[in-house]
Amino acid sequence: MRTIHPSGRLLLIPLLIAVLGTLALGAGRAPAAPARRMVITVDDLPAQRGADLPLARWDEITRGVVGALARRHVPAIGFVNEGKLRAGEAVDPARVRLLERWLAAGLELGNHSYSHLDLHRVPLADFLADVAKGDATTRALATARHLPVRFFRHPYLHTGRDLATRQAVASFLAGHGYRVAPVTIDNSEWIFARAYDEAIDRRDRRLEAKIAAAYLDYMEAMCAYYEGQSRALFSREIPQILLIHANTLNARHLGALLRRFERRGYRFTNLAQALEDPAYASADDYTGAGGITWLHRWALTRKVDPASFRGEPRTPAASLPGACWSRRSHP
Repeated sequence: MRTIHPSGRLLLIPLLIAVLGTLALGAGRAPAAPARRMVITVDDLPAQRGADLPLARWDEITRGVVGALARRHVPAIGFVNEGKLRAGEAVDPARVRLLERWLAAGLELGNHSYSHLDLHRVPLADFLADVAKGDATTRALATARHLPVRFFRHPYLHTGRDLATRQAVASFLAGHGYRVAPVTIDNSEWIFARAYDEAIDRRDRRLEAKIAAAYLDYMEAMCAYYEGQSRALFSREIPQILLIHANTLNARHLGALLRRFERRGYRFTNLAQALEDPAYASADDYTGAGGITWLHRWALTRKVDPASFRGEPRTPAASLPGACWSRRSHP
């Protein structure tokens, strides 16, 4: 049996204490979350629902969404439907002030077309005219703050049913100084938002809470799904671009959603920085009917087996009374 000199024991004791201390710290510490990046994009400003909501609700939506983003220093972008700024024949200054709050908080604004026309349902000339009409007020507000209006988001994520139409729209946008704002995390958040509004109308607080909890779980599951889609296509996780809308659900629960993303290891970045990732230069010749994510457009262009898209989380119907709307017909 090997013996240790007493002086050796004296040296080993502090070493053993140090090792045990390190192990104890490691046991109590959660594994480091992966470094991930995300862009938050918010469609249908000033508010997703139109004239059926009073201006006070639009104000709540703006205060809630902008406040949640500003408190966490998230460099988000909101996409505007300028047709919603009008009350009758004139632009309503009170509605314009809602957009000013976005800019005052250091957030960016983009063009989502004037009246949210569907490129797959209207003549190309009408669609392009609606895009051109869609940034007059937004650009004036941004210019006053020496800010650009540089991104366009396709309504319904519909980009054209043939390559000629796609190219015509792309050329028009480039000629007007726009880049297309892609989406890599699409979702049915709008369905939850509609059900949440119904619960508000019923004054059913318990149902509101149930829908909000289901929404947060669903959105985190969607994140996990698209993280997997990114790894499958690029063997890594690219900066994700999330699509949500300006609605009461997000006004009240966006802060909780952002905290969930942060726990998954996400740090928030702006759209221009995310698009510097080489993944966003991937070939895309998708001309299908659906408004699908750019991850799936790139995969279809590469002729990836569509079976690899399986597993996308579905909306929990039990949590959404009356929600029988189609997955792919989002606003």
